[in-house]
Amino acid sequence: MSLKQRLLLLVLGVVMLVWMGAAAFTYYDARHGLGEVLDEHPAQAASFLGRHSTHQDDDEHGDDAAELAGMRDELALKITRNLLLPLWVALPLLAGLLWWVIAASLRPLVKLTQAVASRQPDNLAPLDVAAPREVMPLIERLNHLFARTGKLIENERRFTADASHELRTPIAAIKAQLQVAQGASDAAGRDHALDNAIQGCNRATHLIGQLLTLARLESVDTTALQACRLRTLVAEVMAELAPQALEAGVHLELRDGADITVQGLPALLQVMVRNLLDNAVRYTPVGTLVTVDIIRQQGKPCIRISDNGSGLPAAELAKITQRFYRPLGTSASGSGLGLSIVQRIVELHQATLQITPAADGVGLSVTVEYR
Repeated sequence: MSLKQRLLLLVLGVVMLVWMGAAAFTYYDARHGLGEVLDEHPAQAASFLGRHSTHQDDDEHGDDAAELAGMRDELALKITRNLLLPLWVALPLLAGLLWWVIAASLRPLVKLTQAVASRQPDNLAPLDVAAPREVMPLIERLNHLFARTGKLIENERRFTADASHELRTPIAAIKAQLQVAQGASDAAGRDHALDNAIQGCNRATHLIGQLLTLARLESVDTTALQACRLRTLVAEVMAELAPQALEAGVHLELRDGADITVQGLPALLQVMVRNLLDNAVRYTPVGTLVTVDIIRQQGKPCIRISDNGSGLPAAELAKITQRFYRPLGTSASGSGLGLSIVQRIVELHQATLQITPAADGVGLSVTVEYR
């Protein structure tokens, strides 16, 4: 059943119920009123019955009372019928009028449906349909959805293009090293080329892992948040990265502080901290001290990771969270996706990410602040 039919039946049903309720009330009210009138004016009632004699026996008086009661009921019923009669005449006319009014009222929805149905799949332009005030929120939500979908598609296209370009580089390097190994005339040259190929495979594996992580973050369910103890979580990640830091000559330090609890997704928070610490280990010189503080800043939980490395210029800091962006002069291997992943995880947890020069002006300070 269409919406028009349901509205028509609903309105007609309400009209009939109200009208019949009014008729029932009128019937009982008329019976009561006529009964009072006939009881208060028996002489006039007797004249209605054609009786003018004032001397009546009990039987005749009982017959008159019964006849008066019948007359009262008949008059009340007649009044009710006269009240209901217009309903049967007006109901078809009312149905036709309502059908026209409802159809005219729903015409903007029909136009909106036709406008959406006739659009091409790649047409994400805002809808421009004249509609009543009640329908405008729906059109605004649709336009907002189109805008978000267009932005998501554009991001995916750019991401796919960038990812394919970034993947071609390590694959080409691996192929080149394997060709060198094939043509090597001595074992030392062949082994060196194979070592470089293995390193290229490691870089490609790391890049693919980062790409998969970033892709999964686009469809993360953030409704299943749970209590996460930040200090415990950070300590576990630091223990995992300790061998890598030791090999790179970088010292990791978790400073004393309270074990603050926040609502979040533990696995994603570990990925966030791991990427931040991994960047600090990869891109700072030997002898760098990387410190981690779990603090409250103006009452808000914060994770702050600072180092006393060489830092970055202000122009580089504005671009560092872009996908595949790597600062000029970077010699360490990487995919340029670590901070993009961190930024996305921070957004999922409704937090903020700040990357600034360290407090003493040496190195960098990265702060994740919960709202």
